[in-house]
Amino acid sequence: MFISEAFAQTAPAAAEGMGSSLMSMLPLVLMFVVLYFIMIRPQMKRQKEHKAMIDAVAKGDEVVTAGGLLGRISKVGESFVHLELASGVEVQLQRTAITQVLPKGTLK
Repeated sequence: MFISEAFAQTAPAAAEGMGSSLMSMLPLVLMFVVLYFIMIRPQMKRQKEHKAMIDAVAKGDEVVTAGGLLGRISKVGESFVHLELASGVEVQLQRTAITQVLPKGTLK
């Protein structure tokens, strides 16, 4: 007689436990969504823009490298470029080291 009453009392508690476990996971899911929109998505956009800029680099473009060197591109290869720092001074570097393309006429 007491056992059937005990089962009847615990049945609704089990259903509430399922709902509370979903509610406890909600903050974790919300944190992931917020991190995606604040950190991951903008970083992916920046990477895509940087790749497009590097693919568009051509001979004669004036660029800034990751090391802070300013120069004009004299030769373009598949993964390397030759950067002319001054007349007669040429450096070979990876395309990914280019951080910024300057407007024409910046270097004199």
